[in-house]
Amino acid sequence: MAQDLEQLSQRALDAARKAGALEADVLCIEGTSLNMDIRAGALEQAERAEGIDIGLRVLMGQKQACVSVSNASDRALTEMAERAVAMAAASEADEAAATLRGIAEGADPAAVAQDGRFLETSLGHGADCLGPDGI
Repeated sequence: MAQDLEQLSQRALDAARKAGALEADVLCIEGTSLNMDIRAGALEQAERAEGIDIGLRVLMGQKQACVSVSNASDRALTEMAERAVAMAAASEADEAAATLRGIAEGADPAAVAQDGRFLETSLGHGADCLGPDGI
């Protein structure tokens, strides 16, 4: 599976913006698994599975919702974004809801959106994504 995760992330953010999200962030993960059964030194069965997961968090002020899909089609991304916006609009305000913009005082301006714009997409692996405080 050769997905361009940065491009896919941007498509999900664009769908959220079009659906009416004020702010959003996205997580895209792609994986492959391989399982082999060997009996008496001979291959009995081999299986390979590939998959992708796309998670979208939408914030409408202090209301938020998270939705995920495993289908990268434009239709699936649009439906996911519309569902997330509708769920956020219907949810109760959460004082703890924040984007990185709201908690990253002193952060690099290139890494954090300003004035309510969407956060830029970034790719990383595990601890590489964590800030200095492990957040």
